[in-house]
Amino acid sequence: MIRFTEKNLRVPKQMRPVYVVAGGQSDYKKHYPEKKTEELAVEAFKMLAEENNLKVDGVLGLKGYIQSAFYGHFADHFGDQLLGESVIHDRLGLDPMPNIGVKTGGATGGSTVWMAANAIASGYSDCTLALGWERMDEVGTQEGNHYIACAADKDWETELGHIYTGYYALMAQRYWKVFGKESDAFRRTMAKISVKNHGYACSNPFAQAPMRLTVEDVLKSPIVADPLRFLDACLMSAGAAAVLLCDEKTAHELSDHPVRLYMGAGTHTLRTADRRPMEIPLLPHEEKDEEIKRYYKEELSHIDRYPGFTGFLAARMATYFAYRMAGIENDPCDELDVLELHDAFTISDIQTYEDIGLRPYGRGPEYIESGDAFLKDPETGKRGRCPSNLSGGLIGNMHAVGATGIMQIVEVLWQLQGKWGQFHADPKMWERFGKTKPADFEDLQVSDAKTGLAISHAGVGSHVTAAVLRKED
Repeated sequence: MIRFTEKNLRVPKQMRPVYVVAGGQSDYKKHYPEKKTEELAVEAFKMLAEENNLKVDGVLGLKGYIQSAFYGHFADHFGDQLLGESVIHDRLGLDPMPNIGVKTGGATGGSTVWMAANAIASGYSDCTLALGWERMDEVGTQEGNHYIACAADKDWETELGHIYTGYYALMAQRYWKVFGKESDAFRRTMAKISVKNHGYACSNPFAQAPMRLTVEDVLKSPIVADPLRFLDACLMSAGAAAVLLCDEKTAHELSDHPVRLYMGAGTHTLRTADRRPMEIPLLPHEEKDEEIKRYYKEELSHIDRYPGFTGFLAARMATYFAYRMAGIENDPCDELDVLELHDAFTISDIQTYEDIGLRPYGRGPEYIESGDAFLKDPETGKRGRCPSNLSGGLIGNMHAVGATGIMQIVEVLWQLQGKWGQFHADPKMWERFGKTKPADFEDLQVSDAKTGLAISHAGVGSHVTAAVLRKED
């Protein structure tokens, strides 16, 4: 692990602006035997081309713009298909334009968009497709967890926990002991995240696991790895998602509502025991806050080392770069209007709140308890300052790994473009997926949303991307 220099911490620069123009996705299921992976990818691409009010004649017209494609697919084992990106590229009819596959574990979707964005920013492409998928339904859950665990360091890490639920259970235990003071209140805060995200999924026609739950429902669900229960964990899914990225000129040729994109990325050692203690890299708003700096220096350092087992340096670094690229200098809850976070487990969601600066390290539960995480606080009825995972997140909506980070960006894009209702509220969208729009459907469009953030996260924080999307004035 390197020791930072000024050159390491130089804020990345885009040689030219990058825009997100359109998004599309399939619906998500635990089992999807009636459709092949290629069909799900084609569905996502067709939605992107035909249902985003682009100024081209559908799929055929859009193909005339695309210069390169980046494909996210985490595990060849799931679909028993090597070089799946070539198969998908062929089925989309995009040969002979160049394509390449991207794999960074759970962050595969975010990394795919990051690579596509860099192709635009560098000038290599004016129009790039980023599409990801996973089908985790051709193997049993136990075998699937084994494949996912193969992304850990098999020499040192796998034998200790074997599956990621085990790793995050240890993190939850540590956080609960150090910051939660082993109180039941902390465990209930974790459960509220599951209640929130499953509940928001009830208004998402794409979602795999919509549920109206109570905290008690979560706490009574079966233990997977103490203290994590079944309803604390994300889903295993089959599905696909896609976004189209362009330079400024092409973006405005294709759309009246392109959204600016800034992306940062970070990594950390696969083996958590190799994560050396260090000073916390400060986000812009923390650099200006003397109380936070004092707290980190005088109090937090005596409680727990950083990053230790309760924080993710990769997420902090990805956000460190993304905020500075986008000019986010104040409290993120004041500058961001909507978030999609990688809630692999309820505890990882709390950890991420701190990594991205919604609350100082050790105070993540305050984001939930304050009501800021909700579009409308269920206890007070007041609007939350910075609602998160209105899609349902990984817990309520999906975790088709290669598609997940892309889905998050699609959902933020539609919020900023004011198109959430078009893709979620129309009864025909529900009927398309064999569902009926529920009587308790909620309008989750964030009014006047201008800026959003999507975090894509791998393993125990080995790879993380942070995507800031900003609506043009």
